[in-house]
Amino acid sequence: MTQKTKRHIIASVGTFLFMLLLFLLLWFVYLYAAVPEQEEGVEVAFGEVEEAGGYMAEQSEAMPLPAPEPSAPSSAAAPSNNDLMTQEDEATLALRREQEKKERERKQAEAAERQRQREEQARLEAERKAREAAEAEKKAKEAEAIAKANQFGSLFGNTGNTEGSGDSQGNGQKGNPVGHGSVGGNTWSLSGRGIKGTLPAPSNNFKQEGKVVIQIRVNAAGNVVNATITGGDVSDKQTQQLALEAARKAKFTEGEHDQIGTITYIFKLN
Repeated sequence: MTQKTKRHIIASVGTFLFMLLLFLLLWFVYLYAAVPEQEEGVEVAFGEVEEAGGYMAEQSEAMPLPAPEPSAPSSAAAPSNNDLMTQEDEATLALRREQEKKERERKQAEAAERQRQREEQARLEAERKAREAAEAEKKAKEAEAIAKANQFGSLFGNTGNTEGSGDSQGNGQKGNPVGHGSVGGNTWSLSGRGIKGTLPAPSNNFKQEGKVVIQIRVNAAGNVVNATITGGDVSDKQTQQLALEAARKAKFTEGEHDQIGTITYIFKLN
């Protein structure tokens, strides 16, 4: 037997054995394959008589189901998304309420400040009107007093343009002390009053020629209580101050109330 013939025999035997094993494997798989069970029919009994067909199966007594055991509470459950959303909503609501509270307080403070400003403005306006009324009343009394003084002076035959019966260069007015007068070229006018002594003259330390007209306010005792420059052509401040200082030193006769008059100073350079 040749080597080639042996190989053919071995190959044929091997092929046969392989086919046999495959057949046996398929056979066992077929035998032990799961066959699906067919559902059985349910017998139904019609009626309770024995003649009725069918079979009634005995019903077993219903067994009570055991009560479910209570589940133990879970320990320290982690917060869910709903809990986190609720916490965020509460924080946002609290912040919004705080902001609304601050806004209300700010508006209330602004309203109170506006009310205070209105009250302060009303108070200042009332004070201004009161001052104006007082000044108007004071001026009316002064005008009335001057009118009475002029009327009193007219009884003695003197008017606003009279200078009395004395000389103009002496120590004051002689005779009837009412009206106005002139001393050393400087003149004064105060209805119903006379000058005491002589009219004070300004210091000769002035720097500008001209005229300075001063309005004076004389009290009941005859003292000058106020002096203000109201006219003239002198612009030098030092010369004006010399005129004011001299006017404040003037003395007049007594009266019943304050009066308004004038003193006019003439400045001439040597």
